[in-house]
Amino acid sequence: MLDTLAAAAVGLVALLHLYFLVLEMFLWDKPLGLKVFRNTPEKAQATKVLAANQGLYNGFLVAGLAWGLYLGSAGQHIKVFFLGCVIVAGIYGAYSVSRRILWVQAAPGAVALGLVLAA
Repeated sequence: MLDTLAAAAVGLVALLHLYFLVLEMFLWDKPLGLKVFRNTPEKAQATKVLAANQGLYNGFLVAGLAWGLYLGSAGQHIKVFFLGCVIVAGIYGAYSVSRRILWVQAAPGAVALGLVLAA
């Protein structure tokens, strides 16, 4: 039961980061991206390449979490590593960009990590 809950939490974190990838790589200067990131069209255009790069890094987090899930219990250390990366990135984002990143990124990662470690 706890294994299933942990896997679901890791999957949710992976899906969140897939969503971030899409927003940052493809929708950054579109209405949804502008709204989510509270950007002006001018700022979005000027930072579009940087956002796409950031989105790519989110894709690496998705790949790592998916890899850990694919391996099941043998992927425990992989899930721990990539969830740790999610949490560190979320804390830094909260410090450097917006506190809401702590709740959107770091908190789900921390919950998932706690469940993975408890399982």
